[in-house]
Amino acid sequence: MKISVGIGSHSARDITGAVEYVQAADRLGVDCVWSAEAWAHDACTSLAYMAAKTERIHIGTAIMQISARAPSMTAMTALSLWDLSEGRFRLGLGVSGPQVVEGLQGVDFSRPLTRLRETVDICRMAFRAEKIQYDGKVHVLPRPGGEGKAIRLDHPPAPIPIYLATLGPKSLEYTGEAADGWLGTSFSPDHPGAHLDFIAKGAKAAGRSMRDIDICATVTVTFGDNVEALIDSKRMGVAFQMGAMGSAQTNFYNEAFQRAGYQDDALAIQALWKQGKREEAAKRVPDAMITQFQAVGTPDMVRQRFLKYQEVGVDMLSIRGDDKLPPAERIALLEQVMDIANGLERAA
Repeated sequence: MKISVGIGSHSARDITGAVEYVQAADRLGVDCVWSAEAWAHDACTSLAYMAAKTERIHIGTAIMQISARAPSMTAMTALSLWDLSEGRFRLGLGVSGPQVVEGLQGVDFSRPLTRLRETVDICRMAFRAEKIQYDGKVHVLPRPGGEGKAIRLDHPPAPIPIYLATLGPKSLEYTGEAADGWLGTSFSPDHPGAHLDFIAKGAKAAGRSMRDIDICATVTVTFGDNVEALIDSKRMGVAFQMGAMGSAQTNFYNEAFQRAGYQDDALAIQALWKQGKREEAAKRVPDAMITQFQAVGTPDMVRQRFLKYQEVGVDMLSIRGDDKLPPAERIALLEQVMDIANGLERAA
């Protein structure tokens, strides 16, 4: 099973530490480094720098928000990163959510799946070096009634793989239908059907199989012997995800936990959070919403969790830790992770 890592807003603020961490990942044989994009730094600029500072590791966006850029600019940025990394780039796309899209970008969040589908279509036209002419429900190129014409990007064809970060059932089906890979969050190998059944359905409808899709699941890894204390330290983070990562009407993370069998818990935590009762919301998080969605505990306990991911068909784990820790501590955790992952490979 492949291992990847992520760099986010805290990493971007400490660029020296982030480079040290990613270079260590490169030496350790980590497959890919993913750069996040929320409401701090963009996902692309830091990757260009990482490409210059590494030799083998793939670089990828997780994600570029599709509403923040015209599809043609998304494609042009991807081609730039492909060239700068000498073919190591992976394009990860996602719809984000209404609070960011409408609040920060000023774009209507309606029809997110249609917008995602059309963005993928246009990017692939660009990557095939075709003239970009598209008649969609959101994007129409060239713009009707104007002076524009269909333009072919001045770049040879490039086989850039497209990964999609999707959570809703219809979006997951589209991932199975069209994507080269899936960037999964709120995923539990104890409840894989909450995500993978929909991807498999879409793949089958398109005449594909799950082997055609690189399944990459995010997992937070925390080592320690005092498992109860580790679990307690995670409750606030889960409560934040249930209550703050979206509006009261639209929270894809919350809905994913509901599909995994935690409907009552997820809704109760969200309600407490929205009422401003954050401590109560954190206390409401059951142990299973942590232990079944993360890898927490001794090295052997983490190894057993990795085996569980492997058994349900996950191809790559995207490791998350505390990116506020000093680089040396983050690297030490990554070394432990790679020891476990390499041990699984030898056992197989």
